Amino acid sequence: MKAKETNGKGVKIIPLGGLEQIGMNITAFEYEDSIIVVDCGLSFPEDDMLGIDLVIPDVTYLMNNIDKVKGFVITHAHEDHIGGLPYVLKNINVPIYATKLTIGIIENKLKEHNLLKNTKRKVIKYGQSINLGCFRIEFIRTNHSIADAAALAIYSPAGIIVHTGDFKVDYTPVFGSTIDLQRFAEIGKKGVLALMCDSTNVERPGYTMSERTVGKTFENIFAENTKHRIIVATFASNVDRVQQVINSAVKYNRKVVIEGRSMVNIISTASELGYINMPDNVLIDIEQMKNYSDEQLVLITTGSQGEAMAALSRMAASIHKKVTIKPGDTVIFSSTPIPGNEKPVSKVINELSMKGAKVVFQDTHVSGHACQEEIKLIYALTKPQYAIPVHGEYRHLMKHAEIAESLGIPKDNIRILSTGDVLEVSEEKAAVVGKVPAQGILVDGLGVGDVGNIVLRDRQHLAENGLLIVVVTLEKYSNQILSGPDIVSRGFVYVRESETLMDDAREVVNNALDKCIGRNVTDWGKIKMEIKDSLSDYLWKKTKRNPMILPIIMEV
Repeated sequence: MKAKETNGKGVKIIPLGGLEQIGMNITAFEYEDSIIVVDCGLSFPEDDMLGIDLVIPDVTYLMNNIDKVKGFVITHAHEDHIGGLPYVLKNINVPIYATKLTIGIIENKLKEHNLLKNTKRKVIKYGQSINLGCFRIEFIRTNHSIADAAALAIYSPAGIIVHTGDFKVDYTPVFGSTIDLQRFAEIGKKGVLALMCDSTNVERPGYTMSERTVGKTFENIFAENTKHRIIVATFASNVDRVQQVINSAVKYNRKVVIEGRSMVNIISTASELGYINMPDNVLIDIEQMKNYSDEQLVLITTGSQGEAMAALSRMAASIHKKVTIKPGDTVIFSSTPIPGNEKPVSKVINELSMKGAKVVFQDTHVSGHACQEEIKLIYALTKPQYAIPVHGEYRHLMKHAEIAESLGIPKDNIRILSTGDVLEVSEEKAAVVGKVPAQGILVDGLGVGDVGNIVLRDRQHLAENGLLIVVVTLEKYSNQILSGPDIVSRGFVYVRESETLMDDAREVVNNALDKCIGRNVTDWGKIKMEIKDSLSDYLWKKTKRNPMILPIIMEV
């Protein structure tokens, strides 16, 4: 049955994140009075976002149309697809639909934020469909670096949209069955209006290696290191990778220790739900390590991305309370650095090497994302009318567009969107018809959205140039100087070694105050501005630096 268009109307596709970046994936689909939301992830701060912990999606558009929002449909349980849920659900409390492991991991996050009781969750099986408003959504089995990943066939009155989620084609997965290519082909025969396909690995030719190839590498490393402790760092969510470490540990009679809060949480959930197979008495608590010799132990830990507070980073820096790196330890990095994380990862590797550890990172990781030939396969099976590349930076989307065009998709039918665009798609046309707010909300500690561009600019200024505080006490009515000016420097110069500069700076402030008094200026705002301008000019001439200047005037 081919979905027919009704009333000549198109379905609106509104990416609120996940474009021009890797992470914070969230897309709204709207038709008349129905909105469904696919994924709700977060991203990690860029280098210039000083002090920021997380970036979550701006869901203003969903809040303004809350009556239309029918639910969140989640493709898989990675942070860049579920991490925003605890923050967003506080304002948009609608049901969540996902596969078994995905719901299990989401429930862990909801518990931490005390949202479990108030949030409806429904476990969906592969091949099952759900009806939300005028949409019907079918879950299709795919492979990824976490079990239970799904692609979505979204049936709308305007046509079928296929959203791949994050995927690869793995013919020999560690857990579960291979991707359901037959179902993609069947949906392709019905007629696919648009394909929204993962672009993360679009620049890589060929095919992504099977997850099982990493298992063989682990076996070789375990066979070669029979006398020393083995530590494996990987993503907490890569349940299949953890399973392969456990398989090798069992084969070589080693006990397994799980370390790192996120790792413990996810592995506990995966074990409870049957996604990890571990014989009894293999897993031991970190406190029991002292009862075993090094050759009897393997640690599976977080920190493969060099995160400052992750378990491996703390071990490398000798600040972990329970694990000390010893000469001879074999440390396996089972991931590749996310772009931007190369320096922290390199720092941890150097620290581990200085402590005598042997660090291994060759052939210990395969990607969870499709390379070019797998992407082409999905296009060949679904035969979409329109191609909408998703999940990637601009260069990835552009490369994806090239591949789509090489497969026979007309150039006018390939739409590269920006975050916030409203794309209306029908069989007749696909056009951007509007724009919605989608800048991303900054999370700093417990504050959500209270830090914006102005605060970040101030932080940048302080970080780069330092701060000078000028304190002056003036007499009421007459504005005569009673004390000061006193100048406090933070991050600008070391005062004890710059006494002449500070004395001259005070003189500059005195002259500025005299000028104001001479002109009978009583407005404190104008006095502060005169102090800032005069001092800023002087310091630039003397030091070629531009610190933040904060005048404080007290009145007696």
